[in-house]
Amino acid sequence: AALKLADIAGFPARREAARRRGRLRGLGIANAIERAAGPQPEFAEIRFAPSGSATVLMGTKNQGQGHETTFKQILHERLGLDPGDVRYIDGDTDRVAFGMGSMGSRSTVIGGTALWTAADKVIAKGRKIAAKMLEAAEADITFANGAFSVVGTDRALPLQDVARAAFQPGSLPRGVEPGLYETGTFSPLSDTWPNGCHVCEVEIDPETGAVALVAYVVADDVGTVINPVTLKGQIHGGVAQGVGQALMEQIVYDPDSGQLLTASFMDYALPRADTLPEMVVESHPVPTKLNPLGAKGAGEAGTVGALPVVMNAVLDALAPLGVRHLDMPASAERVWNAIRDARRG
Repeated sequence: AALKLADIAGFPARREAARRRGRLRGLGIANAIERAAGPQPEFAEIRFAPSGSATVLMGTKNQGQGHETTFKQILHERLGLDPGDVRYIDGDTDRVAFGMGSMGSRSTVIGGTALWTAADKVIAKGRKIAAKMLEAAEADITFANGAFSVVGTDRALPLQDVARAAFQPGSLPRGVEPGLYETGTFSPLSDTWPNGCHVCEVEIDPETGAVALVAYVVADDVGTVINPVTLKGQIHGGVAQGVGQALMEQIVYDPDSGQLLTASFMDYALPRADTLPEMVVESHPVPTKLNPLGAKGAGEAGTVGALPVVMNAVLDALAPLGVRHLDMPASAERVWNAIRDARRG
């Protein structure tokens, strides 16, 4: 899919057009796979108030990935709750029991499954309460689309009504504890393996060594896609991080004094919006069987492919000049020196 999206068949013509403009064009392809979401536990809690409103408390901490959107979406799918009606809390150690951290593409995979587990417990307890309220056997109560109903009838109760009833002892079956707040803790049996194909094209100015990314395509398998928009955002950011390391990021020390020379962003280069071309991202999900969500993780999906594919494209562009090796970062200075050395023979 990635090769088709990147129009590989048209690359020779694009390379020739670049040559006529005095540029070296290169093509890079990388099939990336990463080990993600290792076996460490994660926590989630769903608390209903006597009013029927819900609060979600998560152990993983949002750092801009869109956790709140993703977890509310999972809750909506499982419990039918409107995301706008759900209060979200994370990272507060006074209120959240524990959390192992946001790293290794684990938050949706492990934290999301913990939330799913807590939601299953809410449904299980709610079914007992709904059975008494609907005067039916618990075995005849089903839950779907945010409501408990009696099989074969039109009698139903919204989850919020059941949640309110959970705080009224007279509405509870014998032996059922008042309140509706459930926790979930999940630790996977093994790692997941998100993977994908990255295709990149670069153009190099042989007179200056400057490298320009001109095309970038990603076809990724991160398992079940919970939210396509936040997924693309993570992949875009991951690619930018990888491109930065491949082309410009470098820590430099003075060889005599040991003084750090790249101590600020005036000296330490970072990718900017104009560093990257318009990226094409397509998902080809193959859900994993290691968790009920089918998610594999996406936090590093862009980075693991960007590093090799950009360097492959740079070396492909330089290959006609005889350049066979180049260490990261492929800065203009390094590329220019590699071209000079190759021409000298």
